[in-house]
Amino acid sequence: MTTPPYKLAVEDLTVVFGHGKRARTVLHGVSLGVRAGQTLGLVGESGSGKSTIATAIVGVHPVRAGRVTLDGEDLTGLRGGRLAAVRRRVQLVSQDPYASLNPRMTVGQAIAEAVDPVRADASKHASAVKRWLETVALDGSAAQRYPHEFSGGQRQRIAVARALAVEPEVIIADEITSALDASVQAEVLNLLEELRRSLSLTMLFISHDLAVVRHVSDEVAVLRQGEVVEHGPVRDVYRTLQHPYTRRLLASVPTFEEKEQPA
Repeated sequence: MTTPPYKLAVEDLTVVFGHGKRARTVLHGVSLGVRAGQTLGLVGESGSGKSTIATAIVGVHPVRAGRVTLDGEDLTGLRGGRLAAVRRRVQLVSQDPYASLNPRMTVGQAIAEAVDPVRADASKHASAVKRWLETVALDGSAAQRYPHEFSGGQRQRIAVARALAVEPEVIIADEITSALDASVQAEVLNLLEELRRSLSLTMLFISHDLAVVRHVSDEVAVLRQGEVVEHGPVRDVYRTLQHPYTRRLLASVPTFEEKEQPA
């Protein structure tokens, strides 16, 4: 998968869990990519391997075969400081913001740690902390409080602020709205779209919800049992529905308005 050029791509990616007789292949030669400044929606049922792709990209799960590239550079072979530097360019926001935030740290400390992992001083980085909180529509005073003092939607905004504080080029949003009610979900989705445009971010948006994916994405990839069965511009995929699995997924969700496209 070399053309067209992608900001972030996985090529023939295979991930295996376990060893010996207990080994289970979770991803079977997956290839997909997202162009700079765009959002790729990755959709599939629970257990299809969506989150495994996310964790493989950031190096949590080892890759059995294939590669992950950022601006054409193979990340799977990097080590040490070079790998750490590249990983800061790609930030993962997970489904459970409470689990990703240290409950013993104030929000300010958590964001300061992202700004400067060596000297995570909330007072030293107070202006940066305030700026990132305000970027996600939270008051700067939130820096003095702890994660448990916020609602689920607010915690998700904090997790986004923490990811942004690293000043990444790519955000991977893994089911980040699935636990939110409809009104809060819409607020977070609108925020992500605004941030993508204002900060020139590239985004991999992972969800089981086809309606959400269609609303926020420029392109979409459909994953079934560890294999990509559709990949292309969102309009093309949703209009042609080549694979019966995609048709079944689409039939299971309510009708929704198509995402507006630039003229």
